[in-house]
Amino acid sequence: MCYDLPRVRILMDYRPALRQRTGAGEYVHRLAEALQARLAPPDSLTLFSSSWKDRMDEAAVPGARRVDARVPVSALNLAWHRLGWPPVDWFAGPVDVAQSMHPLLLPARAAAQFVTIHDLYFLDRPQETRAEMRRDYPALAARHARRAAGVIVPSDYTKTMIEARFGVPSDRVTVCSPGAPGWPVRDAPAAGGPILFVGTIEPRKNVPGLLRAYAALVRADPSAPDLVLAGRAVTAVGVESTLDRVVVEGRIQRLGYVDEPRRLSLYRAASMLVLPSFDEGFGLPVLEAMTLGVPVVAARRGSLPEVLGGAGILVDPDDHEGLAGAMRRVLTDPAERRRMTEAGLLRARTYSWDVAARRLHEAYTAALARRSAA
Repeated sequence: MCYDLPRVRILMDYRPALRQRTGAGEYVHRLAEALQARLAPPDSLTLFSSSWKDRMDEAAVPGARRVDARVPVSALNLAWHRLGWPPVDWFAGPVDVAQSMHPLLLPARAAAQFVTIHDLYFLDRPQETRAEMRRDYPALAARHARRAAGVIVPSDYTKTMIEARFGVPSDRVTVCSPGAPGWPVRDAPAAGGPILFVGTIEPRKNVPGLLRAYAALVRADPSAPDLVLAGRAVTAVGVESTLDRVVVEGRIQRLGYVDEPRRLSLYRAASMLVLPSFDEGFGLPVLEAMTLGVPVVAARRGSLPEVLGGAGILVDPDDHEGLAGAMRRVLTDPAERRRMTEAGLLRARTYSWDVAARRLHEAYTAALARRSAA
């Protein structure tokens, strides 16, 4: 698609990737890398960050320009979300596209403004989100999505939700799914390896449900492997039942945030990944696990059935006995493990960061063409 501007200056909010990269941070970092690889002069990519104490890595995305404002992120977000000021141009200079990596617009003087919406959990369960999200997202997200030149989402599931609940036209919502990491397939499934959970430990991830299911698994099969929880804890989670605590005593490892090399080693050793979330806009750990050939047990909620595409076992996240049974099936059924491994490897190959970047760039050029024709 052609457009009339002599150059396209894209600004992307890199703040989710500034510190420990969880799913949203990994998404912006890898998408920025893939977009930069597609750009040819005179088009350009600028990464924007703001923090009082944390600075952006000088080698974050080679070739991209960096704007690293020494402004507290909470103060800037309050001004942006509630006042629509100051324009991001103040920090970065003129831009043609301003890409927010969350549901609210980045104020900009003349740029085509895009937002990113991973899921709508903040609407359905606002009490389980961070204070800033509770304050701003439910009140403003729908209005900002309708005002945006485009909405970027990670899955068809989220696209359907945005169209239905926010009233955004289909042609303004672009699916840019994460790509599979460039990791080699592990040598052989580790049937006796730990059961692995990867993700931020917060209410949406249903870790208490996983702990109850794990206790049920151990009661049914005392030889079951340990459970490893890898992810930064936003909320404290413990084993609620006294009986369950006795059953799983010493069998649950809590690692906190793990970087990519450690995460890769955990996947390589795992018997399976379990992700029992109440909602997911995508579920990046599922794709990471499938890339290596790790069997996946996941909730039949949100985008997880879409991402797995039949390659894993899906269970209702409220069915703790069913979740325990699914884990035991992976541990005891070699044929099922082999099926899940092979199907997961094929499924993972359908996800590409280059495809995501191409779709993103096409969304930008379409928005600029609409503006030019208006």
